[in-house]
Amino acid sequence: MARIVVVSNRVAVPTGERGARAGGLEVAIRSFLKRNHGLWFGWSGRIAAKAEVATREVESGGVTYITTDLTRADYQEYYNGFANRMLWPILHYRLDLAEYSSLDLTGYIRVNEHFADRLHRVLRPDDVVWIHDYHLLPLAKALRDRGHKNRIGFFLHVPFPPPEILTALPKHERLILSLCHYDLVGFQTETDADNFSRYLKDECRMPTQDRYTFLAGSRVVRLGVFPVGVETAEFERLARRSARSSFVQEVVGSLAGRAMIIGVDRLDYSKGLEERFLAYERFLDDNPDRSEQVFLLQIATPSRTGVDAYKDLRSRLDTISGRVNGTHATVDWVPLRYVNQPYRRDELSGIYRAADVALVTPLRDGMNLVAKEYVAAQDEKDPGVLILSQFAGAAEQMRDALIVNPLSPEDVADAIRRGLDMPLEERRRRWQSLMQGIVRNDVTAWRDAFVSALRSGVPA
Repeated sequence: MARIVVVSNRVAVPTGERGARAGGLEVAIRSFLKRNHGLWFGWSGRIAAKAEVATREVESGGVTYITTDLTRADYQEYYNGFANRMLWPILHYRLDLAEYSSLDLTGYIRVNEHFADRLHRVLRPDDVVWIHDYHLLPLAKALRDRGHKNRIGFFLHVPFPPPEILTALPKHERLILSLCHYDLVGFQTETDADNFSRYLKDECRMPTQDRYTFLAGSRVVRLGVFPVGVETAEFERLARRSARSSFVQEVVGSLAGRAMIIGVDRLDYSKGLEERFLAYERFLDDNPDRSEQVFLLQIATPSRTGVDAYKDLRSRLDTISGRVNGTHATVDWVPLRYVNQPYRRDELSGIYRAADVALVTPLRDGMNLVAKEYVAAQDEKDPGVLILSQFAGAAEQMRDALIVNPLSPEDVADAIRRGLDMPLEERRRRWQSLMQGIVRNDVTAWRDAFVSALRSGVPA
């Protein structure tokens, strides 16, 4: 069977640190590559002087990891610049935060060409190449320009906006049309796939065979919907074990009989953290009978600290959390515990299991695996309640969560009250339905469906 070559912005080279928090991409891919003796290629995370840029190869657990350095200019223009100041906000429907720079676009293309040069040296004719996410939109074109005729697939982990938003991207035709050099372009939801289909049909007038099959010159490009899952059974076992750990026992002890609401996110404006804090404040204002009976633990790990929009968000969250605690706290009760540090995956699983309610309320999200992890971590005898944004990709699959509009403080506050008051029978019924869904559509189903569709040329 042909080798699988995975390409991503960052490469998850194993560190050997037990219980370390794994990113969604790592959880989804690593075990698959181990069984297929695959190759994982991408940026090392190192920034080097131009004359010292190196490419390294490491073998670990049946997987070959190949990493390449970037220069300071590459990092600023490709990653901090075009990927995170331009593409990220546009793909998350935030035109107001997009910052276009032709220099950054040049750097973005340059790094994709650099990746293609390094891949060109190691690709075999029968390799199946699976490229991930918005950092690498034009990589297939760069590989085709170097003569590679391999089957190449692309999966977008983040949302894909409608043409009315996407066309605000300067020179969008050059960049977005480069996706047509892939054999298969995968999305999290039908909404995302339909948005790209409409872009190709309405903006580019591209001939189509059917809703998700387009003729790009001599090439056929197919679209598909592949919702990402989690390692459901493994995460459930991890949560059960972690619930007995000293760390989780300390957290449970700190509850002092109070109900815990949990939020776990990267510190990012797409996650709706500001709106979540305001909704929780509204809940406290509207429900004085809940004083000292509940608290929100919000874990928000800082990211992209070099981007102004993230600095501004952190400042606003500090202000709101200070106001909430200043207004509502008592000498032995802090209603909002706001933490800006990462926790290991095993620690998080135990915290999820101890939480009565999870708030997963992004303003826009490709999928959101926290929602699925929370469900997987629950005790089936006494499960908690998932409150989920209608704008998360997961909402298309997880209809038995309490679905809310995160832009409405009243809607979210009412859902918090409902979740805390929900009878055990209803909590069990909703959890069982959600659990069946994430078992059926776990990470194995996702990766197998995508690779099968890429190999066969027919999306599942």
